Amino acid sequence: MTHTLWPTSGYDLLSTNAQGHLQVTDDFLRFLLERPELAPIATSCSAELTLHHSLMDNPKREVTSDELAQLQDTDAAENYAVWLRFRQRIVAKPTLEASYLALFQGDGVDVPPLLVQQITHILLRHVLGETPTALQARAAEMLMRPQKITVLEDGAVMAADDDTVERHATQSSFGSLGELLTQGGIKLRSVDLDVLNADNQEAYWPRSESFDWVLSLNRGQPGLDALCEVMARWVQHFLGVEVRIQTEREIDDDQWVWHVGLDAQASGVLNDLYQGLDVAPERMERLLCLFKLEFVDPSAMRAEVRGKPVYLAMAVDGEQRLKLKPQNLLLNLPLSVQ
Repeated sequence: MTHTLWPTSGYDLLSTNAQGHLQVTDDFLRFLLERPELAPIATSCSAELTLHHSLMDNPKREVTSDELAQLQDTDAAENYAVWLRFRQRIVAKPTLEASYLALFQGDGVDVPPLLVQQITHILLRHVLGETPTALQARAAEMLMRPQKITVLEDGAVMAADDDTVERHATQSSFGSLGELLTQGGIKLRSVDLDVLNADNQEAYWPRSESFDWVLSLNRGQPGLDALCEVMARWVQHFLGVEVRIQTEREIDDDQWVWHVGLDAQASGVLNDLYQGLDVAPERMERLLCLFKLEFVDPSAMRAEVRGKPVYLAMAVDGEQRLKLKPQNLLLNLPLSVQ
């Protein structure tokens, strides 16, 4: 059965080429122009209104620095400058996939994380296809939105959307005093969210854009299996190579030759372990999971590491947040053709 997933992401406004990759349309650019950072408000000056209307008519038209200088609101002018730079990034390549990869190459990312997240969101929607399971959709959320990780007394490791947790934790009836207490580090209320499992997946779909489902990340639970499947699809869609990904308890491999950290914390730990350096216990405790990635066709790998597994890891930061970087899976694998 086909379900509606993330209906307001803008995904339906893009087109698909013969190779199954996404192409930016004028309607998608118009969708971006309606974001709160750019949509006109009651106090918008005439120059801002004229600029917005003209871009809605022709989203790819050139905008001069003189036009931006005429905007009375300097924040609005800066927002348009950011949007124009982002527009250039996503139309410079023939597909959104190619533009996404190009964002992380060269001099590095020069657009706001919020816009990168939106493109990642859309690409994950495309990779999931029309019949994902709810567990796969929730696992995909981990690749585009930071997670707050909690370890319960019984050892259960639970992932919840960080923004959702923060929003729930600060909601109270104490008004401004409550906000001050929260900012001071005093937790006013606990967060009680639903845990997604194999039995309640149908309830996910009406709330897919609420990002309010908790996912168990314990080994043997379907959440991690779903994450492995989503990551494998992500690699195949972008790189055209089929891989298998599964969880691992440890790296006990005398021929460990390649690894990829799925976030900054995990990258640091894996690099130190690979080099034989001592890793402090508190850093090791931040590792949430190890994975093993194997190429179905070893000839797709570099000759010097052909047939060897690639080890992956994810880890939380000091605030128990997990910030995965799905681009690492695309840029750091040992492909035979770069």
